[in-house]
Amino acid sequence: MSAFESPGDRSRAPRGRRADAERSRTAVLDAAVRLLAERPDAGMAAIAAAAGVTRQTVYAHFGTRDALLDAVADRITDQAMAAMDEAEESGGPALDALLRLQDIGWRLFERNPVLLQLGSSRGAADQARHEPVAARLTRLIEKGQASGEFDPAPPATWLVAAVTALGHAAGDEVGAGRMSVEEAATWLRTTTLALLGVAPRNP
Repeated sequence: MSAFESPGDRSRAPRGRRADAERSRTAVLDAAVRLLAERPDAGMAAIAAAAGVTRQTVYAHFGTRDALLDAVADRITDQAMAAMDEAEESGGPALDALLRLQDIGWRLFERNPVLLQLGSSRGAADQARHEPVAARLTRLIEKGQASGEFDPAPPATWLVAAVTALGHAAGDEVGAGRMSVEEAATWLRTTTLALLGVAPRNP
């Protein structure tokens, strides 16, 4: 330590470096979300340029492109959860809230086609991202069964699993190019209503 440096100066330096690193990581992630929404195949170099940093900086924060895609998916999931919480808290029939949840998910899916690259992974990270969605679906389905909106016979856990599987199937159809996002969203809604024992609604 120099004669002009106090212990406090030394303790502040690591915190400052950590803050700088966190700002840099956030900038990279923000740029990745924006760029991948427009160019789902964008590479690390393009993302680095969009963030105004070097490619080495991107790799320092996210060791691989897959790791960066996971972070992007986590960011999008956080946005979806906030929107879903707002939709659920607005009250009203369980069916309306459930359809709003599906609509929120598909709007994010449409705006972020990079999610197609993760749709078939079904890995631990993907499962963890679906857990809070499943919790919300469970609450709404149990509410709808209690109010008589949904068929009360099937276990709520089975209906949640089935609705989730339908969502994955819809995403797979879009990813394979067999359906547009709009077509998949329409048939997902129609099939979900049938599964829950609800008469079809007009979109």
